[in-house]
Amino acid sequence: MRKALRWLLSLVVLIGTVSAAGATANAATAAGPATGTDIATHVGADSGAATDIKDRVLSIPGMSLIEEKPYPGYRFFVLNYTQPVDHRHPWRGTFQQRITLLHKDTSRPTVFFTSGYNVSTTPRRSEPTAIVDGNQVSLEYRFFTPSRPAPADWSTLDIRQAAADQHRVFKALKKIYSKKWISTGGSKGGMTATYYERFHPGDMDGVVAYVAPNDVVNNEDRAYDRFLENVGTAECRTKLNAVQREALVRREPLTALYEKYAADGGYTFDTVGSLDKAYEAVVLDFVWAFWQYSLVSDCDAIPAAATASDQEIFDTIDAISGFSAYADQGLATYTPYYYQAGTELGSPDIRQPHLDGLSRYGYQPPRNFVPRDIPMRFKPQVMKDVDSWVRRNADRMMFVYGQNDPWGAEPFRVGKGTRDSHVFTAPGANHGANVAGLVAEEKAEATAAILRWAGVAPAAVQEDPAKARPLAKADAKLDKRDLEREPLLRP
Repeated sequence: MRKALRWLLSLVVLIGTVSAAGATANAATAAGPATGTDIATHVGADSGAATDIKDRVLSIPGMSLIEEKPYPGYRFFVLNYTQPVDHRHPWRGTFQQRITLLHKDTSRPTVFFTSGYNVSTTPRRSEPTAIVDGNQVSLEYRFFTPSRPAPADWSTLDIRQAAADQHRVFKALKKIYSKKWISTGGSKGGMTATYYERFHPGDMDGVVAYVAPNDVVNNEDRAYDRFLENVGTAECRTKLNAVQREALVRREPLTALYEKYAADGGYTFDTVGSLDKAYEAVVLDFVWAFWQYSLVSDCDAIPAAATASDQEIFDTIDAISGFSAYADQGLATYTPYYYQAGTELGSPDIRQPHLDGLSRYGYQPPRNFVPRDIPMRFKPQVMKDVDSWVRRNADRMMFVYGQNDPWGAEPFRVGKGTRDSHVFTAPGANHGANVAGLVAEEKAEATAAILRWAGVAPAAVQEDPAKARPLAKADAKLDKRDLEREPLLRP
């Protein structure tokens, strides 16, 4: 059961591109996807000479090649790009930021993807990339290794600096990929795409943000409590709450199992402070993590708490929220996320009244998950500013949420002053919600909007949005969702 539960759905909607147009792409756009590719050469826009796309990209100042990986019909590059550590004070040094480029054709639109975490170095494509049949540029978020300045000045890890990273990458590559651009990302990547639009609204021709949390007021989290009181079915909620409560009732024998687990895995708990604090943090994540990654139908695999053995309770909690999550080794990769959660993004603090009298620490703040030698100060106005801007100024922005995803309890909303912007909710979906999971009418509306923003809507779609379909053919490998999550409560 542990194996069956652990890899249910991925956090993010991932990256990529498919086959496409050559020199005749502009003429073919109105009728649908093009058929040729400029894999080997492309006429240089500036020089007029035939130039390999790799040479064109590497001619950008600060761009260097890490490796090129073969993929049939495409060019896939893993690159480094030199960025200022501090865009406000560029003379303070630089660092190397990883980028991947899945190249199709410079005559096709380009999708700018970020997960908000590490970049995948395996060829993949996001849903918008498949819809528009375009190129894809994917960017690693600053401070996620190896894209971390040395020494690390953590005060330069904020959403404005990250948006400036994207802006510089866009400006550099726009000279080669001159057609329309759309930014996208899932979860923290959806947040990242939104913040980028806030600070550089002239760059992108559209934004598709998946399951993007919007914790406007960090110390006001009743929306999450209301969500967890009503999500799914009463039967499933009761079953999950019982297992979670039992894990604290049986704290002593289950902690003994955790001690063995930690010894076998070489886990330590210096950052969070103790094995007991880590144990409770994992248990308190259990219900949230189930709804984040699972479906109502997965409740059938949850054991009955009253009759389950200690090992069954332990394995169930581990499969859903992951006992390695709050060990030093599990936290290290995500230090930049917890730093941002504790300085700008905010984080949930839910009540869980069924655990009253059993919880020793309550929901622990991000400060507990970041090494103490890294200073942190929360800035409450940052998310308020973004939320207000989106409500009033969103232009060609799309937000897609899952009905059963806790992170969607506080969503982005678009108001009267916005233009051609949309908020959709996929019924029954979790943190893996996408356009394909929307009801038929909204699916067509969303697909047509993305095609329109990218400048590749066929004539039939322009006349009737109900006819909108992805332009790229399905590709099992390229469209695969990478199961890259370490089970823990993060977007």
